[in-house]
Amino acid sequence: MIFSIFRPKDLIIALAGCVTTVGLFLAFSPDSLLGVILVLLPLAVCSFLVIPVANYHNIMCVIGNIYRFYFVEQRRYAWKG
Repeated sequence: MIFSIFRPKDLIIALAGCVTTVGLFLAFSPDSLLGVILVLLPLAVCSFLVIPVANYHNIMCVIGNIYRFYFVEQRRYAWKG
């Protein structure tokens, strides 16, 4: 854990969002509010994924647990009685 909050994977995702956003700002010159929102979208999504939440590590862990519970490890027991 880095700063007792982030794993190395979390920092890589946050850094990738920052680098992508800076690259988009350098490649495009947003003239409207919609353009600015689209350019800032990678940073916003990556920041949302690494936000710490209570009882979990971060939003990525919550989404992973929901996915595993509902789609991967769903067991159906069929019995009569």
